[in-house]
Amino acid sequence: MEILMLDPVFKEAIWGGKLLKEFGYEKAGKKAGECWGISAHKNGDCIIKNGEYKGKTLSWCYENHRELFGNIREEVFPLLVKILGAEDDLSIQVHPDDKYAAEHENGALGKTECWYILDCKEDATIVIGHNAKDKEELEDMIKNARWKELIREIPIKKGDFFQINPGCLHAIKGGTLLIETQQSSDVTYRVYDYDRMQEGKPRELHIQQSIDCITAPHKEYEEKMIVKEYPGMTSQRLVQCPFYTLEKWNIDGSYCFKMEKPFVNVSIIEGQGKVQDIELKKGDHFIISATLKECLFEGHMTAVVSYCQK
Repeated sequence: MEILMLDPVFKEAIWGGKLLKEFGYEKAGKKAGECWGISAHKNGDCIIKNGEYKGKTLSWCYENHRELFGNIREEVFPLLVKILGAEDDLSIQVHPDDKYAAEHENGALGKTECWYILDCKEDATIVIGHNAKDKEELEDMIKNARWKELIREIPIKKGDFFQINPGCLHAIKGGTLLIETQQSSDVTYRVYDYDRMQEGKPRELHIQQSIDCITAPHKEYEEKMIVKEYPGMTSQRLVQCPFYTLEKWNIDGSYCFKMEKPFVNVSIIEGQGKVQDIELKKGDHFIISATLKECLFEGHMTAVVSYCQK
């Protein structure tokens, strides 16, 4: 049981629509916004599709067979990989760090995350950061609804990458499809939701928690991407942070991966091929376990890959 193929969990959202279905997910509903492709979180626990543990949840497998994950000590499976299809704008939001979440969210993890843009409409933008010079101005802008002054939008294109650290004000805008890698947390604080109504009522906002958590002034994140060439594969390291390393792999032909990590998350975002003779296509998600010393990829595929250090 060395490759864990996973059955995604789909979630509908007020901002969801047809983008996930157009990506290739036939099971996605009409208002689907999120595909939880690799998740052991209680709010969306993926089912294993193959092998000895077929039909078991990923959380069960992590709890009962930690040897597959390099015997790491984290209490819960530490990462969560999603594909998000935003037909409409998401709320303006922020995530807490581990310390704040543990204190205020019943011991939950904080949420560091990152986005790789799979596709977007022409002239698409996202919200990253804000224009307040300090906490005092931030609080005034939020409490007096000075949204146009506060919010910082930037243009995006297919292939862009963004690291979203706790405290960074952010929002995905409509017409954007992306893959998100994050800590295994579902804690989000909404600052502003465009006064939208859901079932006749505005969605809950988290004004004080947001003010507590937003970093002011905004800190720009920068990291040099590292490209490495291997026989049959080119790897581009997008980010390395305390919670995960994220890489994009372009596989062209045959590539033998030497397994040196406790586990490796893999999401196929383009193309098709095989891993250890298992057929792969765009939209597939799986985990390479620690018990596999070498892993053979064959085909012409692009994958987003994440892992933790031991």
